[in-house]
Amino acid sequence: MKRKRRNNMLQAASWITSPRDAGVAAYRYEKAFSAAEKPLKKATLSASAIGIYVAELNGARVGHAVLTPGWTSYKHRVQVQTYDVTDLLRAGENRLSIGVGQGWAVGCIGFRHTKHCTSDHVSLIAELTLTYADGSEEIIATAPDWEVFTSPVLSTDIYMGETVDLTAPIEKVGNAVPSDFKTKLIPQVGEYITEHERIAPIAVFRTPKNELVVDFGQNMAGYVELKLHAPRGSRVVMHHAEVLDSDGNFYTANYRSAKNENVYVCSGGDDVFKPSYTFQGFRYIRLTEYPFDTVNPDDLRAIVVHSEMTRTGRFLCGNEKINQLYHNIVWGQKSNYLDIPTDCPQRDERLGWTGDTQVFCRTGAINYNVEKFFRKWMGDVALEQTPEGAVAGVVPDAASTRISAAWGDVACVVPWELYLAYGNKADLKRNLTVMKKWVDYLHSAGPAEYLWLGGMHYGDWLAMDAGEDSYVGATSNDLIASAFFAYSTSLLVRAGEALGMDMTEYRTLYGKVRAAFRDYFMENGMPKEEFPYTEVLVNEHAPVDTVRKGITQTALTLILHFGLCEESERPALAAKLVELIRANGNRMTTGFVGTPYLLHALSENGYTDVAYTLLMQEQNPSWLYSVCHGATTMWEHWNSLKEDGSFWSTSMNSFNHYAYGAVFDWIFGVACGIKPCAEAPGYEKILIAPHPDRSLGFADASIDTKYGTVRVHWYYKEDRVAYEIEIPAGTTAVLTLPNRSPQVLTAGAYLF
Repeated sequence: MKRKRRNNMLQAASWITSPRDAGVAAYRYEKAFSAAEKPLKKATLSASAIGIYVAELNGARVGHAVLTPGWTSYKHRVQVQTYDVTDLLRAGENRLSIGVGQGWAVGCIGFRHTKHCTSDHVSLIAELTLTYADGSEEIIATAPDWEVFTSPVLSTDIYMGETVDLTAPIEKVGNAVPSDFKTKLIPQVGEYITEHERIAPIAVFRTPKNELVVDFGQNMAGYVELKLHAPRGSRVVMHHAEVLDSDGNFYTANYRSAKNENVYVCSGGDDVFKPSYTFQGFRYIRLTEYPFDTVNPDDLRAIVVHSEMTRTGRFLCGNEKINQLYHNIVWGQKSNYLDIPTDCPQRDERLGWTGDTQVFCRTGAINYNVEKFFRKWMGDVALEQTPEGAVAGVVPDAASTRISAAWGDVACVVPWELYLAYGNKADLKRNLTVMKKWVDYLHSAGPAEYLWLGGMHYGDWLAMDAGEDSYVGATSNDLIASAFFAYSTSLLVRAGEALGMDMTEYRTLYGKVRAAFRDYFMENGMPKEEFPYTEVLVNEHAPVDTVRKGITQTALTLILHFGLCEESERPALAAKLVELIRANGNRMTTGFVGTPYLLHALSENGYTDVAYTLLMQEQNPSWLYSVCHGATTMWEHWNSLKEDGSFWSTSMNSFNHYAYGAVFDWIFGVACGIKPCAEAPGYEKILIAPHPDRSLGFADASIDTKYGTVRVHWYYKEDRVAYEIEIPAGTTAVLTLPNRSPQVLTAGAYLF
């Protein structure tokens, strides 16, 4: 239907859906039209869906983005993508065709296997605007006169995979019908999801079980493209895996219920197959069915898919294992920054876990420009925050999760870290309400006014000090929750004052929280040994806070790094932390909560040498344990793969989980010594204080800021350390070299 445009986005269009339930198939919505016989100036397509859509105009793919419209809090808002399609239009008859699959909104999503999380049917809305040279316009908008057809995509699901049958007959289902789905349409605010590297196989082989397996050499998120000429009706069945088992066989048990199965039925011609409505996390594929006995590696490419972020940070050192660790950190980020910050890209989860997000966001903002990426996601955090201020464990909401300390604190941590990285006061102001509501929620949570006691938290998730196979570490959840109550309040105060606001109320609150923390959790300058059981269970869950210790690596780390101790208490607390580390064979025991801050707590208190010892440790638990066992991304567990070749668990064992990659913000900010300054954020003022160590050999780190590139390169020349430093125009740096007084540098290149 051709309509006159109204003022607002897609106001000429209507939401439409299929007259028949498509089930798991992807149907195509089509409209034939004729362009007027006069000069065309521009043609623009705007589209969105509840589901995932793929648009074609006259048989040509529209745009370079994939998995559109992305994942938002669909009940609150959905993004609209706008494309210039002028070059795809032709004189005379044209056909606009838009396929829609289930995606995150309609298919199975969440570890509780929820179907129809947002809607029980897909919906489409679109407008094609033809602007002519004479200033007139024509609009082709979705309406009940659009035709609906089946497609070769017989099934598609984020977790289960995709089936494409090029021999399937294409049938008209009927005309579209109005959809009753209602939400707010917004322009694209996040980065587009796009294809990136194309990775060739490094090996094709038969396993001991005679499985035909292809190894791409890199764990990743994306999908495999297959080029094939095979007899009509021939089938390809492709499964995905991250690792092989100890016998060298294909291993998928850690994917849980996610089949990650792509099925292709050949046309008999030159076919090119790849998913259109889903993605997988994998390093290996198994060709469970294949028309031939052998595979030509040139017919296969693994295509990396993630949000279209600009790379900003670089790092190289003289230790190849640390270089591999950094490689794994970057690839973990690429695999999990796919429109939202997910926990993992492979199993029946792939959710926007808030705890993982907040611990890694500083590293994320070093490696890539994530300002736009997080602007979108924090918008969904704001929309899904409860009226009381609570923030759930995952955003967008796709599962019933706990309201947990360190997870909900994403509301304060991410806005502040983004402000430090980019200096964007408008974004900070936009997020300040979220920050305030979260702190107010903490103030009201539990029976004590200035502590967070009780609740059901994730604790020091996957720490090793409550037993090797425990989910929640030994550190008291109450201690963790109350420490983060203080930390988030302090960040709120800093954010408000950066915006010129009077934060007296919250500064007073911070003082009371800090005092209450010290009174309840500490005695004689040290945490108490153990605490009462206060956990409140939800959803008939078994208790998780079974060990409630106060003297743990994580507890000491949080007290030191969050400033919950007096200066006079620091030496004893830091010495106790080092004692615990040495008693554990110079190894950490920390989990998701303690690990990001552990090396900082050591280096801030005179133990940079111990921090380096932990960084270089190769025995489990350590960052290099996974490197020494062939990892190409970060692991969820310190010992996801055990020394004997067995696996930690089938229930929760991702080999592509970026959270522990947060260590890079210490490597970059302390070992290399580059940090932004809160007084002039966004690297307008730069703090440079490298801490060289021979275990790295040399270190060369840089970051591209809005002012230009900041670079620090240190290396050993006989018995001294040489420093090469680059400062961009429009900035200043405060340089503090070991055993020297601070000095101010202006733009230029320096050698010390």
